[in-house]
This record gives sequence, structure tokens and C-alpha cells, in this order.
Amino acid sequence: MTRPNLDRHIAGWRGPLLAALVALIAGLPGLLLLPPLDRDESRYAQATSQMLESGDYVDIRFQDDPRWKKPVGIYWMQAAAVGLTSKVENRDIAPYRIPSLIGAMLAAWACAWAGAALFGARAGFLGGAMLGATFLLSSEAGIAKTDAMLCGSVTLAMAGLARLYMASRVAPLIKGDPTQRPWKLMFWIGLGLSILIKGPIGLLVVVPALIMLCLWDRQWAWLKRLGWGWGLPLLILIVGPWAIAVTIATDGGFWREALGNDLGNKVTGADESHGGFIGMYAVISPLLLFPATLMLPAALSTGWSRRAEPAIRFLVCWLVPCWLIFELAPTKLAHYTLPTFGAIALLMAAALTQPIGRISRWAGAGLAVFAAVLISGITVYGLTAFGTSTAQTWATITVVCAAMAALIGGFLLLNRAAVTGVLIALGFGIVAHAALAGTIRQLRPLSIAPRLEKMLEKNGLSPRQGLTPGPVAITTFHEPSFVFVTGRDTQLTDAAGAAQALVEGRPAIVEAGDDEAFRQATAATGVPGRAVGVVTGHNYSSGDDVRLTVYAPPDASTPPETEPRR
Repeated sequence: MTRPNLDRHIAGWRGPLLAALVALIAGLPGLLLLPPLDRDESRYAQATSQMLESGDYVDIRFQDDPRWKKPVGIYWMQAAAVGLTSKVENRDIAPYRIPSLIGAMLAAWACAWAGAALFGARAGFLGGAMLGATFLLSSEAGIAKTDAMLCGSVTLAMAGLARLYMASRVAPLIKGDPTQRPWKLMFWIGLGLSILIKGPIGLLVVVPALIMLCLWDRQWAWLKRLGWGWGLPLLILIVGPWAIAVTIATDGGFWREALGNDLGNKVTGADESHGGFIGMYAVISPLLLFPATLMLPAALSTGWSRRAEPAIRFLVCWLVPCWLIFELAPTKLAHYTLPTFGAIALLMAAALTQPIGRISRWAGAGLAVFAAVLISGITVYGLTAFGTSTAQTWATITVVCAAMAALIGGFLLLNRAAVTGVLIALGFGIVAHAALAGTIRQLRPLSIAPRLEKMLEKNGLSPRQGLTPGPVAITTFHEPSFVFVTGRDTQLTDAAGAAQALVEGRPAIVEAGDDEAFRQATAATGVPGRAVGVVTGHNYSSGDDVRLTVYAPPDASTPPETEPRR
């Protein structure tokens, strides 16, 4: 089969731009369709909304509690996105996700830009497109957290470093060379942004890669020409002002919590429920890299067989040390290895520049089918356990497109049409991911907080409507998503607190397990309240089924739109 002629469409700046467009198309459905997620996303979004409401852009807080876990970068980006596109009063999650989508696009762009220099325009575009379409990055692109932007900033830094390294292999780097200055600027800006977003994680990628490269080559001189004289001051300028301000504002408490507790516990495994076995990331990588999974064996083979090539050596040094660090760390979450995905994608692209061996082709096709089966199984399970008839269409599209990505892509790979197979797999995979987001949106038992908010609004009990005073009191279901949709002052309380809320004329929401205690408390206060609706669902964060009854205070007025006509 004749491979498609991409060259005229991806020459020069077009290739990286098209790769960023692929990331945009892959990530946008999740941004638009998914409800606010528990728990991290809603914590980030709520902390950002409180920055906008209070005007305090230094001290990060969730309600009244300090959220001193990560630096401020992503909160500032989210605040800017909300300020430019929406209003904090709208409690709409989509604007908070815009920086994540931009981060995914940046990662795809930087990957394609670096790949064009390493292996040519075609391989660069394919590498960036494969990275942007992976299920992990396109999922993180639609979630208001740090990980997609971290991937973008780290990939930007490594792209600049790749250009500098390849130039050093031809001739010594020249101090003040105007052609190399933009590459150095990319490196330092990317590294500075990664620190402002997630602290030392970017350094865990960059520093081991530099050390391994120098040890492998037995050459250290090129490190002196990375622009340290102005690069370090630039990095300090990016991170320093906030670091000083937060140290003063929290009396050093931020660093004790972020480094001593949050990061320290992740390293030691203390107080963490997110454990896993060594090798876990390797086992789940076919799923996370889908639909590019069919090229994973070829990428590994290329990394080994062509390791003498400087470009391949750079990618191996980017990938291997950081991956091993995450595998050995006791705390494991699926997105931790995302900053290394640029190296994997470029190894895949490098494999496409030469004929792919028989074992790699068969192994790639098999892994792609395996990943498609996993995606289909997860989709069918979600539909069976939590779905409604409206989710069936979305789920069907997910299963069919995931299967087509694996089967057609694998078939073409086996028949030595790898580039065509990759492009077709990417197309079907992007549609499958979009349909999966639509499926999740229709799994209504999982969307408890938005349904509670609709119940409050339907009955005129939302404080934003101005008909009933707030804040809303809620028992047991103390999830950040509910705080995000109802606001900072939401009262997370027990049965006695819910009963007292009715005495004060405020609405209350009571979980079924608190019903008896709530009845006793309302009997003691003499204000029983009026049940106006029930929301049932499954709290996926705790693994519990919940049944929440919404109570209106006795004197609450009926909203005009629900008053009976005369």
C-alpha cells in the first residue's frame, strides 16, 4: 500500500501546528462534556475560584483550609482563563480546564518541533500527533489539574535541550550564538514553568537525562553552553517572586506542607493509598498510549537497536531514568509518567522512518487489540453498572471505534503500511476517546454534585437564586465537586449541623446513613424541614452508594416557575 503523501502539508511550521491541532481535537470533548470530577480537579478549581473571589493570589486555600501541596502556576493559569472567558459566579468547570488543553497542545507542538529536527518533518508531525492523541494526555487535557500543563512545559524544555544536544554533536556550542539562543530560552522557560506548576517533577526528568547523556557520551563540555549566566536568573525570575511571597504569607508553612508532607509522603509511601507494584506503569502503558499502542514494541526495539544514533540516545536518556524513578517510587498514579510520553512518541516516530521488524509488527498489533479490549470492557462495565439508555449510543461508538483503531491499524501495520495504519488508528482513537467522554457524561449515578445543584435550583434553594439564604449544609457527601458547584461557604457537616441549618432557614442535604440522627436532631429543635427531592448515585471516590435527601426550611418559598397556575 502506498503511504500517504504528508510532506507538503507538514513542511516547516505546519507540522507542529497540525500536531497541536490533533491534541486540541482529542482533548476538547473531555473539556466540554465531563462534569466536575472528584477529587483533585474540583479542589484545584475551587481553590482558583477562591483566588478570584478574594483577590489573594498567593495563599492557596480550599474553603478555609490551606491547600499547600503544589505551587501556584496552574491556579494562576486557571484564574486567567476564567477571567478571560467566563465569570467565577457561573461555577462552570470548562474554563478552568483551558490551561490543561493548552498544555496538551504545547506538548504536541514541542514534540513535533523537536522531532522534525531529529528525524525529519514527517516523523516530527507523527510523533507530535501520536502524543496529542494518546488516551492519557487527551484525558488530562480535559481535566483542570497540573498534569497536562506539566507535560507541555517539560516537553518544551526537552525539545530545546534536544536541539542543543544535537548541535553539540556536530560542533561545540558557541556562547551567544543567535541561532541557539531560542533553543536555550525554550529550555529555561519550560523548566521554570514546570517548577512553578509542580515543583521538582520537571527536574526529575531533566537532571537525570543530562547526567545519563554526559556519562554515556563521556562529554560534559556542552553543558557549559546552556546559557547558565542568564538562564538561572530567568528561572529564578519565573519562580522566585511567588516563592518569596508565599513564604512570607504562610510563615514557611507552604514549604513544610508541600515538601515535608505531600512530596515526602509520596517518596516514602506514608499516608498514601495510591500504591502499586514495580512495573505497574509498563503494564498499563498500552492502555495509556492508545491508539499509538501499535507502535510501542517498535519504539522499544528502535531505542535498543539504534542507541548509537545521537537522536535515539537523547530520547533513551529522556525516557529511561525518569521512568525508573517513577517505577521505584512507592506512590503510583497513572499520570505520573506523562512527562516521558514525548520521548516514547518520538521513538515511535523514529521507528516509522525505517522498515519495522516482524516481531515488532505482530507485538504492536497484539498490544493494540489488548488495549482496545480493555477500553471496551471498561466502557461496557460502566454502561452496565451506571448507565442509562441515553449512554448506549455513546458507548457503542466508543467500543466500535476503539476496535477499528486496533484492528485496521494493526492490519495495516502487519502489511507494512505502518504510517497509514498509524494515521487511521489515530483517527478512530480520537473518536473513541470523544465518545468515551460522552459515555461518562451519561453515567448519571456518578454525577452526584451537578444533580444536587439542579435539585436545589429547581426548588429555589440555591443561594445564588436569592430566594433562600445560604450556605447549604450537607452530611457525609463531603466531596469537593459539591463545594465547587455550590460555593466556598458550603457547610460540610453532620446530622446536628443539618438540623441547625433548617432552624436558621437554610437548606440541608442529608445522606441516608444520617437519617436517624437527623430525625432526632430535628425533633430536638422542633424544625423538621420539608423533603423536596432525593438524589441517588455512586460516589466513585469512596466506592459507596449514596442516597441524599434535599430538605427545605419550613418557610422556604416556592420558586415562581414551579408555582401552580391559577
